[in-house]
Amino acid sequence: MKKLALFFFLMSCFGTFAQGSATIEKTFPESYFRKPLDIPLILSGTFAELRPHHFHAGIDIKTQQKEGLNVYAAAEGYVSRIKISHWGYGKAIYITHPNGYTTVYAHLKKFNKRIEAFIKKKQYKKESFEIQVFPSPEILPVKKGEIIAFTGSTGGFVGPHLHFEIRDTKSEKPINPMLFGITVSDSKRPRIKTLIGYPLDSTSSINQLGIPSKIAFRKLKNGNLLANKIVAHGTIGFGVQVYDQLDGAYNKNGIYKLKMLVNGKKVYDFRAYSFAFSESKYINLLIDYGYLEEKKQRIHKCFITPENKLSMYRSSANKGFVTIKDGLSYNVVIVSEDFKGNTQQITIPVVGKKEPVLVKKEVKRTAYKINHNQFYKFTDKHVTVAFPKNTFYQDFYLDFWVNDTIVQVHPPTIPLNKKYTLTFDVSKYDSIQKKYMYIASITDKGSTNYEPTVKKEHTFYTTTKKLGKFTLRKDTIQPKIRLYNFKDKQWVTHFKTLKVKISDAESGIQKYRGEIDGKWILMEYNVKRGVLTYDLSDKSFSNAKHQLKVTVTDNVGNTNTIYATFFRKK
Repeated sequence: MKKLALFFFLMSCFGTFAQGSATIEKTFPESYFRKPLDIPLILSGTFAELRPHHFHAGIDIKTQQKEGLNVYAAAEGYVSRIKISHWGYGKAIYITHPNGYTTVYAHLKKFNKRIEAFIKKKQYKKESFEIQVFPSPEILPVKKGEIIAFTGSTGGFVGPHLHFEIRDTKSEKPINPMLFGITVSDSKRPRIKTLIGYPLDSTSSINQLGIPSKIAFRKLKNGNLLANKIVAHGTIGFGVQVYDQLDGAYNKNGIYKLKMLVNGKKVYDFRAYSFAFSESKYINLLIDYGYLEEKKQRIHKCFITPENKLSMYRSSANKGFVTIKDGLSYNVVIVSEDFKGNTQQITIPVVGKKEPVLVKKEVKRTAYKINHNQFYKFTDKHVTVAFPKNTFYQDFYLDFWVNDTIVQVHPPTIPLNKKYTLTFDVSKYDSIQKKYMYIASITDKGSTNYEPTVKKEHTFYTTTKKLGKFTLRKDTIQPKIRLYNFKDKQWVTHFKTLKVKISDAESGIQKYRGEIDGKWILMEYNVKRGVLTYDLSDKSFSNAKHQLKVTVTDNVGNTNTIYATFFRKK
């Protein structure tokens, strides 16, 4: 990819950009879509793609695994927000434009000189790498086509790419950037890989099963799919594992539209136009959450439960719930579509017949019945769980038990609407033991992860949206620190940076601090590589001899410090 490719991409937004946000956000008429320009873009992520616990809010542009490509402002405006964090968007710029839109550029390596100087001054004042500021309009104005930053891979365990968003400034809702005339090469139709049938009440069945089950299908010569005929009765629904691929990339991207028709009548309609960030939690109701946890596949449900308030659904009959009557036949068609209009559909012949149900859904009854709109507090041995009203979306029996050092708060097969509190009684431990202890969640592979732990005299607690197994862990091991690109007492006159490698195998790194000659320095933490980097151009060195001090603290307070002397000519 040439450096100018990102420039041309953003320039392609301008014509549509000037039209104003109301038309885009409220109606999205098909006539509004302008003829896209032929721009050589390859995406690794599409808008509203299904991600863990959230929808993707923009598009991810491939940079051929390179960093440092120029990023240009899509239109004139001003930098209204700069956020730098170790996770999430990494280094990100938000530009507010006079036409009612805000553009977002994320995972950046660095900003242009003007913006870099502005934000570094703020970081040194706060003595923190992580920072968020909201400059007023006159501080950092930008022109259309101005270089504002350079592509990178900041923000956790991500590869080099540019994440780009367009938001309605007033509502902060992200809007599909493809609606603004951006185009990509895409001759591939979406692919439906799995079909699931769902009996949706206690009297319903599909092929004499009262539980969700896979439905076999075959591919037709025209590329569409035909499912095996099913025999069903009562209220049922369907779901599909579906993804899209673009030309020149192997990434499995999200789809643009998904609809379902029964005997030619549309009963379900999903369109990836826009959404509010507050709606992201509903992704766990759009998908079959339990199937994802058990099979590691995202099944997009073609029916809408009452608790699901996601705005990407269009009005449709019965919200995807299909009532099958005895003696009648039905033709169900699910159509997946990408932004370029490529489609793949699967046809499901259904015969209505009431038959004996051979396998029914089992309800595991426990002593902990949950009515989702009530508050509950349960205690077993030394552990207490407290669930606020509407922590869950539906009523169920909670599988809660304590076995020696392990606690289970239900298998992680149902989604949560809110956080709950998990509390351990630690009064049997002495103060030294408690100092190094923390609450940890246990993964399905048996490893543990630190959970933010609040420590009181006799109790530890955490608030979480995780279900599964938990335990108390102890961490008495200091973080590790070592010099990375230089040695103690070395001359570094021609070095651009000083780098230090840090790690912590137990509770994880909480904070770090770097100093040169007793004064705080800005060290950028690359969590992927575990490296702290200091830019030597940040400081003017008047003497030749200097001392570097780096202190790292883990999540329970274990601290380690390294000292090094280096020499640098003026």
